[in-house]
Amino acid sequence: MMSSTKVNARVAGALFIVATAASILSIPFLGSIGASDYLASVSASGDKVMAGVFLTFLAAAASASIAISLYPVLRRYSEGLALGAVGFRLIEGVLYIVGAIGLVSLLALSQSFVAAGAPGSPYFQTLGSVLLAGYHWAGYVGGPLAFSIGAMMYYYVFYRTRLVPRWLSGWGLVGAALCAVASVLVMFGLIGPMSTLQVVLNLPGIGVQEMVLAAWLIVKGFNPLPAQRAPPA
Repeated sequence: MMSSTKVNARVAGALFIVATAASILSIPFLGSIGASDYLASVSASGDKVMAGVFLTFLAAAASASIAISLYPVLRRYSEGLALGAVGFRLIEGVLYIVGAIGLVSLLALSQSFVAAGAPGSPYFQTLGSVLLAGYHWAGYVGGPLAFSIGAMMYYYVFYRTRLVPRWLSGWGLVGAALCAVASVLVMFGLIGPMSTLQVVLNLPGIGVQEMVLAAWLIVKGFNPLPAQRAPPA
């Protein structure tokens, strides 16, 4: 019979794949929000936008569930860090959902804009800019920062206990730190959301490393658990 620890590892691995895949797949569906005439473009791409919103919700749920699935194992070695990881990844999920709700609101606004005959009044453009800014902040600043903090917490426990190979947990620590740097650069307007530099900084951690970790957890599971509880963090 499969142990509960093995089940936790496989569930976490599957959630890593779902979260990353859903997030990446949502990008093509949301291309209309980057158009110069985004209000008209979003209205014309309503079905695609809603598909992107659905995938964003899926990614948010999977992201929040990752730390929850890891908690029963991590709490044996550092309950504080295990709880912190759950908390920050829940915050991440909530922020992604807030961003998705902003997109639904933007779609409704764009449809009203088109129905009104694309009036010259700045009302629609101003409100659209606010909704778009909120989506970008939640999706490219707040969410990734919460992810980075939560991920560094469980990668630190992994590194200290060797539940996964140290090269893999060390890679995760570096990748999460790079993701945090990218989010701070976007926060202060030094780079744009989904700019080349942000993608490059996110790729080692969110993209490649999480898929390697997912495969490891599904195939290998956790290394034999340490006999004694690690010192408190």
